Amino acid sequence: MKRIIEKRLRKERRKKRVRKKIYGTPERPRLSVFRSNRHIYAQIIDDTVGHTLASACSMEKEVDTSGKTKTEVAREVGLLLARRAREKGIEKVVFDRGGNLYHGRVKALAEGAREGGLVF
Repeated sequence: MKRIIEKRLRKERRKKRVRKKIYGTPERPRLSVFRSNRHIYAQIIDDTVGHTLASACSMEKEVDTSGKTKTEVAREVGLLLARRAREKGIEKVVFDRGGNLYHGRVKALAEGAREGGLVF
């Protein structure tokens, strides 16, 4: 049990360390990623007013999950988020990996967002 708590605390420290440096502005909002065991969620947030400008997750009907790995689904979520952001006129963002390592599903989501036209 102690190991699980320590792991959670390490992730929380990484998240705080990243958030000290990253701040979403209206010109360049923050792309925040949350990864659970089963799904992945992404939001584009303007931190000056605390509003979510666009969001996407792997549970939506527009994301095809049948017969795909979680990494492939994460890439599709990135593409969907980029499309929604472009519709609202957002082209540049700062990437907040949420304490997760830039690897696997988080990296796939970022690459999908880049393919969709977001710059970060």
